[in-house]
Amino acid sequence: MDIAVGRGFQVLAQASFSNFPRKSTFGISNNNWFVKKGSVHKTVVQAQHRPTWLPGLDPPSYLDGTLAGDFGFDPLGLGEDPESLKWYVQAELVHARFAMAGVAGILFTDLLRVTGISKLPVWYEAGATKFDFASTRTLLIVQLLLMGFVETKRYMDFKNPGSQARDGSFFGIEASLEGLEPGYPGGPLLNPLGIAKDIKNAHEWKLKEIKNGRLAMVAMLGFFVQANVTHVGPIDNLIKHLSNPWHTTIIQTIAGSSS
Repeated sequence: MDIAVGRGFQVLAQASFSNFPRKSTFGISNNNWFVKKGSVHKTVVQAQHRPTWLPGLDPPSYLDGTLAGDFGFDPLGLGEDPESLKWYVQAELVHARFAMAGVAGILFTDLLRVTGISKLPVWYEAGATKFDFASTRTLLIVQLLLMGFVETKRYMDFKNPGSQARDGSFFGIEASLEGLEPGYPGGPLLNPLGIAKDIKNAHEWKLKEIKNGRLAMVAMLGFFVQANVTHVGPIDNLIKHLSNPWHTTIIQTIAGSSS
């Protein structure tokens, strides 16, 4: 009888402690029958191989890697509130797209100006240029109306996803827009090539876009600094640097402008 009771307590003890992973010489073992085979190993590998903006840094808990381009960078803790984080994601996406369009436009028009193909003003003076087809006031009003309309539609789609693609919401052509999800409109007008139709699983395309957008925002900052220091366009800066790369650098240029 005593032997039977003793064996019963031994079995209960083993079953109770089996809930905890056992450590071995090589780390956590997967002998626990409550844990699926390989689950612990996969979790550890995923945590170790997640890229962060600073190697070895532990990202904040609210940045779990599910967002496109999430490398755990939030030193000010702006994304702690989930609702604010959603809006910041959309704001970064829009700024990234504007920056990509701006960089492409500046480089293209500056190339036309430097090569003499077209008599265009340098990009930072384009706003003061008078056009024959419309006055500055007219262009400003048209821009405010168009941008205000687009931004209002974008905000409404953010607050109520899919609302701007419903029947009757856009003069009968809402089917041409086909909002895929907030920040990613589609349809033949905004997605003519049919790229990333399955937007929920288009992680690679989202990552490429946000990476290029962040690079474009840094490039725009560089254009601003170049224009303030050198008073010429980026193509002129590039030509001057290539003509004498060892003595015409950003450090020497800034040092010369401050002296």
